[in-house]
Amino acid sequence: MSIHVRNVSKSFGDFSALEGVSVDVAGGSLTALLGPSGSGKSTLLRIIAGLETPDLGEIIIAGEDATGVRVQDRNVGFVFQHYAAFKHMTVRDNIAFGLKVRKRPKAEIREKVDELLKLVQLEAFGHRYPAQLSGGQRQRMALARALAPNPEVLLLDEPFGALDARVRAELRDWLRRLHEEVHVTTIFVTHDQAEAMDVASQIVVMNHGRVEQIGDPTQLYDEPASEFVMQFVGEANRLGDRWVRPHELDLSPDPAPGALEAQIERVTRYGFDARIELVTADGSELLVQVTRDRLEELELVAGQIVGVVALNERTFAGR
Repeated sequence: MSIHVRNVSKSFGDFSALEGVSVDVAGGSLTALLGPSGSGKSTLLRIIAGLETPDLGEIIIAGEDATGVRVQDRNVGFVFQHYAAFKHMTVRDNIAFGLKVRKRPKAEIREKVDELLKLVQLEAFGHRYPAQLSGGQRQRMALARALAPNPEVLLLDEPFGALDARVRAELRDWLRRLHEEVHVTTIFVTHDQAEAMDVASQIVVMNHGRVEQIGDPTQLYDEPASEFVMQFVGEANRLGDRWVRPHELDLSPDPAPGALEAQIERVTRYGFDARIELVTADGSELLVQVTRDRLEELELVAGQIVGVVALNERTFAGR
């Protein structure tokens, strides 16, 4: 089920939430809408779902113009950040709700709910109520409920935003594996770069209601189209009008004449890598990432003056 967003604009009063946004989502793919608060990503998701109507532009779903189609007729599953569970219903009844509304046969409902409980790894929790589940379990229940009516499109709005870091990481891995099983066209909203890079095959980077760049995680990191993407997708250092990733800087214990000099403020070891925080003479902060072997070779300590060498750098034309 492919989705094509064509020149969509949307305003709320004097605030322009989207300005001429166009995005293509291939059928069966997993796409992330990534951007800071106010970038327009949730508004775009709600327009695709039919929860908002664009001022201009169109939404094409499976080759048909769905711009004016009611939300209940789009065959779209939607999962919000805050589960919106029916507290008085068990997990099983929550998942079955959409099927009961559609008046499916009881045997079909029972079979489908059993299948989904297994899929989201909640077989032993069907009799419990939402309040008796952990945050991660409630979110898996919400996903199962959205999948129950067999939607052709699954839309997730900050699905893991209310969870702690460890549970978020577990659910990211789970969502990726789930998508490999169900292959439903999925779009999810996130402001978390690591989440988007870890889960999605295509990322739409948004800022101030516009699309900055669309690409896979490697393209966005290695070939950013703008300063915004350079800063937002991964870490970056600014050296005048040049931009350099932390792993694209190297250090020299004996600064050569004319080299950029900086003082080491902190050295932190993270498993195989080490991160070195520095400050230049003009007060600019730099971050350098090296291997542990390279760190031991350099024998760096806090307070030391070193030379900074850029192994690769990028410049961007003004927009």
